[in-house]
Amino acid sequence: MSIRRESRSGGAVVSVVLITWNSAPFLRRCLEGLAQQTHRALELIVVDNASADDSVALVSAHAERMIRNETNRGFSAAVNQAVAVANGELVMLLNPDCFLMPDYVEKLVVLFDLRPELGAASGLLLRALGENIEPTREIDSMGIRMTRNGRHLDLHQGAPADRHQMSDSFEVFGVSGAAAMFRQSFLRDVAVDGEVFDEDFFAYREDADLAWRGRLLGWTARCEPAAVAYHVRRVTPEVRASLPASLNMHSVKNRFLLRLKNEGAYLALRNAPFAWMRDGMVLIAAMTIERSSLPAFAWLWRNRVRVLAKRRIIQSRRRVSDRELARWFR
Repeated sequence: MSIRRESRSGGAVVSVVLITWNSAPFLRRCLEGLAQQTHRALELIVVDNASADDSVALVSAHAERMIRNETNRGFSAAVNQAVAVANGELVMLLNPDCFLMPDYVEKLVVLFDLRPELGAASGLLLRALGENIEPTREIDSMGIRMTRNGRHLDLHQGAPADRHQMSDSFEVFGVSGAAAMFRQSFLRDVAVDGEVFDEDFFAYREDADLAWRGRLLGWTARCEPAAVAYHVRRVTPEVRASLPASLNMHSVKNRFLLRLKNEGAYLALRNAPFAWMRDGMVLIAAMTIERSSLPAFAWLWRNRVRVLAKRRIIQSRRRVSDRELARWFR
């Protein structure tokens, strides 16, 4: 999909980043949605994480840039590879299991044009089902919200869409990485040692980490409900027991990694009664019913020097206090 600059929403080039890993069942529908966008100034960058199916064959003819990894380097590393070669003023992450309505990109581009302080934006993501990404009227995400017990959740997930779809754009803590758009200058500003997404996360919570870092550096994020996309959410708490043990381990590890890097003393003390209770539950579960996640704690200890070095960089650059951020942790 080569760059085409004629567009009703202005001339901003959007680099669309598609990370594939055995994603073939969803790609036909995903690419259809991308091809129908009213904003035409797009370049498609695909990074394939060693797929064993037909993913590469399905996307290679559509990509302006195709990067093939010999091993699965994880979502974060793959995104960083794509961002490094992106030409767009704006960068959009698109999951293969997403379908965009035709004006999705256009409406987000307009939002960025109106708000120079905006670092990240997403639309109204509705839950979808199956390989054809069949739409439902149930909300999948309207942004990321943070809780005082150390979790990050998708705003309004599970609620009916009708009550929210007609509202104006509104500020959120951060946006889900499933169909998120970022200003290129935001990505450059928040990078630590050249990494936009922290590659220690490998999978899960990397979007919350990026959102928190962006908040610390003074950027804002918004949801534009008029921009609609559909997303097949395959990882939920209900199916945790059936997920690969390695993915559950990363989920546990990243719960603590997220706070170790970004949380200041004020928020840590304010949230401690709630967070420590859930931390205890996570630890007990790892010691009893999910022992395959115990290596998460060993990983955190082995890599403590690198993690704390990243923390020092982030905290030394912060422009927003924990007291100002506290309103987002509820």
